Amino acid sequence: MEQRILGKTSRNVSTVGLGTWQLGAGWGSVTEEDALAVLEASVDAGVTFFDTADVYGDGRSEQFIGRFLHSNPDLGITVATKMGRRVDQVPENYTLANFREWADRSRRNLQQDTLDLVQLHCPPTAVYSNSEVYDALDTLVSEGVVRNYGVSVERTDEALEAIKRGNTATVQIILNAFRLKPLDEVLPAAKEAGVGIIARVPLASGLLSGKYTTETTFPENDHRNYNRTGAAFDVGETFSGVDFATGVKAAQEFGRLVPDGVTTAQAALAWVIAQDGVSSVIPGARSASQARANAEAGSVSLDGSVFDGVRDIYDRYFREAIHPRW
Repeated sequence: MEQRILGKTSRNVSTVGLGTWQLGAGWGSVTEEDALAVLEASVDAGVTFFDTADVYGDGRSEQFIGRFLHSNPDLGITVATKMGRRVDQVPENYTLANFREWADRSRRNLQQDTLDLVQLHCPPTAVYSNSEVYDALDTLVSEGVVRNYGVSVERTDEALEAIKRGNTATVQIILNAFRLKPLDEVLPAAKEAGVGIIARVPLASGLLSGKYTTETTFPENDHRNYNRTGAAFDVGETFSGVDFATGVKAAQEFGRLVPDGVTTAQAALAWVIAQDGVSSVIPGARSASQARANAEAGSVSLDGSVFDGVRDIYDRYFREAIHPRW
């Protein structure tokens, strides 16, 4: 699989990584056996980048990764984790003392002395412009607690603020064929600054898997059930800001753009990989077969008609919901 430099980390990572929220919680239940099988299948398929967070299953996702890498110490995997969602979401909680506590917990879970990459996990907007926050993160680097730091954002203005900071190594942002706003300013700014882009929610919470119908339901503890309107996270994070039936209709249209021999999900991932400035895309997988299929997207090429079709679908179904024209 193609490897790209992950921003200012100077580390090579696979264009298709693995998002591991689902190994902890929030997408229904995943057994320990299945979680470890997903990690193994991903690595076997060429994945060299795992993304996790300290709140995914209250550390369960990190612990699975730590256990797997402890048993396979020579794989050369880069692990990015996230911190900040374990406390009330007020700027005052983003302090050096808390950063040390959260990072130490992640180090124990991941069985790592030094964390490869720590990202602030969608903190309050004011945090991104607070110089003391970046000073605290620089301190963690100087102490050898973390090698690099970045941010995970909900909004493009948050990404642009973080990119201005000289030691921000990466920005993780929602980017998929149904959410194009980051293409306007964020990706160009990141590329100019040498900041890596980690593309999350690349399948629009599963819409772009091509498997959903208007009759599809989700478990009660699955965020696609309780966050359809954006009550729990940012509006548009789940199903790109439109009602589920509209999202399914748009996904069906996307499916008609997909070339023969390629799944809808693989085409959606390949579309993200093709965007200038993207370092890695991090789809989740709940089974080894899903992990292998996702990794195969790294070798998929799309012709221009797919990119034109994506823009047309976006303009007709999604733009007014999350990205009005100006």
